[in-house]
Amino acid sequence: MGEASTITEEDIKRYYDLNNQKKDIEQEMRYLKKKFHEVLDDSFGKESKGEIQRGNYKVQRQIRSSIRYDDENTIQKLEDLNLNDFIVEVRRPDTEKLESAINLGLVEEKDFSDCKKSKLTQTIVVKETYSK
Repeated sequence: MGEASTITEEDIKRYYDLNNQKKDIEQEMRYLKKKFHEVLDDSFGKESKGEIQRGNYKVQRQIRSSIRYDDENTIQKLEDLNLNDFIVEVRRPDTEKLESAINLGLVEEKDFSDCKKSKLTQTIVVKETYSK
C-alpha cells in the first residue's frame, strides 16, 4: 500500500486540528449567513431575492420554491372525485410488527434472514489525549 499504510502522530494531530478548525469555520459561516439574511430581510423583505455589494464582493440571495402536494388531503380529494387511478399504493413491510412477531416466536427469524440487509458506515473519530 505504500505511504498510506503508515499513520504518524503528526497525521492524527493534523486531522484533529483541521477538524476543530472546520467546526469553528462552520460556526462562523452560520453566523455570517444569519447576518446576511437579516440585512437582506430589512433591505428587500423576507423571502425576497436581493443583492448587496461591498467593494469587490457581493452577497446575493436567491429564492427557490417547490410545490409538494399534501398526501393525506390530496388522496382524500382524489377519492372524493372518483380519481382512484391517480393514487399510487405503496406496499411496505411493517418491520416493527415483524420484529415483534419474531421476538414473540410467532414467526421464525430464519424465514426472513434472506430479506434483511445490513448497512455499515465507516467513520473516523480523532480525539486529543493527554499523557499524565
